[in-house]
Amino acid sequence: MAAKSEGKVDDTAYKTAVTRAFDRAAAQYDRMGVEFFGPMGRRLVERAAPRPGERVLDVGCGRGAALFPAAARTGPTGSVLGIDIAPAMIEEARREALKQGAGHVELRVMDGERPELPPRSFDLVLGSYSVIFLPDAPAALARYAELLADGGRIAFTSPVFTDDTFPFLPPVFTELIPRSLLANLPAEWQPEALRRRFNSWLGQVMDLRRTMEKAGFTGVEVVDEPVELVATSGEAWVDWSHTQGMRLLWTHLPAQESARLRERLITALDAMRDGDGPLVIDTPVRYVTASVRR
Repeated sequence: MAAKSEGKVDDTAYKTAVTRAFDRAAAQYDRMGVEFFGPMGRRLVERAAPRPGERVLDVGCGRGAALFPAAARTGPTGSVLGIDIAPAMIEEARREALKQGAGHVELRVMDGERPELPPRSFDLVLGSYSVIFLPDAPAALARYAELLADGGRIAFTSPVFTDDTFPFLPPVFTELIPRSLLANLPAEWQPEALRRRFNSWLGQVMDLRRTMEKAGFTGVEVVDEPVELVATSGEAWVDWSHTQGMRLLWTHLPAQESARLRERLITALDAMRDGDGPLVIDTPVRYVTASVRR
C-alpha cells in the first residue's frame, strides 16, 4: 500500500471544498430524475444485514440512501446514527427522519475521517460511496474498528477503480469526457493523485483485503456487482451530475468548456437510449464487508 505522503493533500482545504460542494448540492442530491444512490444504498444494507435492536453508524450518510433502509431493519429497538461533514445534507436527512417518524434515527454534523464517538458503541458501520472521499481512508478504517463492539461488522461501497476510467463514473464516460478537461481540476483531483489515493488500496482486491486486515478486520469479502443507473434522459443525467461527485469537475471548468461538455454528453447519452425509454447504464460497484477482529 502506498504511503500517505505520496497522495497527501491539504486536509483542511480539501474537506472545506468537499463540504461546500455537497452543501450546495444537498437540496437536489439524487433527486433529479436519476436513480443510483438509492438502489446502491439499499443493496449495501441488504449485504450488511443489520438486525433488529442493533446500533448502526452511517458514515457520510448524505440524504439517507443507506441510513433509512438500515433504520427499517433495526426497528425502534435499535438505533441508527448518520454523520456527514456537510450540514445541509444532515438537515435534509433530519427532515426525512421527521417525515418518516423514525425516532430511532439521529443525525449529526461530523467529520467521518475522525468520528468523535465512544469506543465499542456500534454493531455495524456503513459507508455508501463515502469512505472514498476521505483523505486517508485506511487510517479511518482503523478508527471504525475501534467503534465496533465485539462481533461488529463494517460494510461500504466504492467505485471499481481502474487506471483508465474517469474518477467515480461508469466506464462509458472514459470515452465521453475528454481527458484534457482534467487539467482544470485542483491538484488533489488530478488522475495521478487519484491513482495514488484510491488504486493504492482499492484498485486490487488483494491490496484492499490487506488494508482491511491491517485496520483490524477479518473475514473480508469483496464483491463487485453492477447497479443500474437509470435516468429519464441524457439531460437529466447531466443536470444530476452537478449534484454528486462530478460536481467537483463542473465547478472548475471554464464556462465555454462546460457548455461544450454538456452538449457532448447529452447527445451521446440520448443516443444510448432505447427510443423514448430511459437511459440505463450498468455501473460497477464494489461492496466490501468484514468483521472486527478481537
